[in-house]
Amino acid sequence: MATDRRASWLKGVLDLLVLSCLTEGESYGYEIAKRLDSAGLGLIKGGTLYPVLNRLEEAGLVEAEFRAAERGPGRRYYRLTTDGRRDLGEQGGAWLDFHHTVKELLGTREGKT
Repeated sequence: MATDRRASWLKGVLDLLVLSCLTEGESYGYEIAKRLDSAGLGLIKGGTLYPVLNRLEEAGLVEAEFRAAERGPGRRYYRLTTDGRRDLGEQGGAWLDFHHTVKELLGTREGKT
């Protein structure tokens, strides 16, 4: 049951986390998934990650470029657009405000149990 809740929470913030992964420069899907995993969020499978990347691209928040590789398959590299940086700042701030409120309520509740 806790895993289901965690997946639900992650779904609500995954777009922001993906945008955040692109703040330091372009990246491709597998690299983004590895970064999220190493941050402690668990393995985000391609069936979850690539629809997010596609949605962000359609919204104009990221741009993608396919590059052929000398060995193995080519990759789509993603980078933030100006709109993506602005959205990350706005929505990231809103998420942090929400997180603060939840944390305060849980802390208040914790003192009453």
